[in-house]
Amino acid sequence: MELPPELIDDVRKRLRRIAGQVEGVEKMLADGRDCRDVLTQLAAVSKALDRAGFRLVAGGLTYCIQHPDSDESDPEPVGTLEKLFLALA
Repeated sequence: MELPPELIDDVRKRLRRIAGQVEGVEKMLADGRDCRDVLTQLAAVSKALDRAGFRLVAGGLTYCIQHPDSDESDPEPVGTLEKLFLALA
C-alpha cells in the first residue's frame, strides 16, 4: 500500500521523538529514579507509540479513500487497513 510522503515524514518524526523518550526512561532507570516517575514516562511512551500507529492507519485509510485505484496489488486496501487498525486496538 502506497502512503503519501508527508504521512511517512510525520510518523518518522513521531518515532524519533518516541526513541528519545525511551532513552530517557532508560536513563531514569540507570539513575535510580522513583518507580512512579518511570512508569509515568513508560505510559507516555506507550501512548505515543499507539498514536503513531493510529496516525499511520488513519492516514493510509484517508489516502486509500481519496485514491481508490492507486494500489492494484491489494484488491481490498480498506479491508487491509481495517485489520491493521484492529491489530493496534
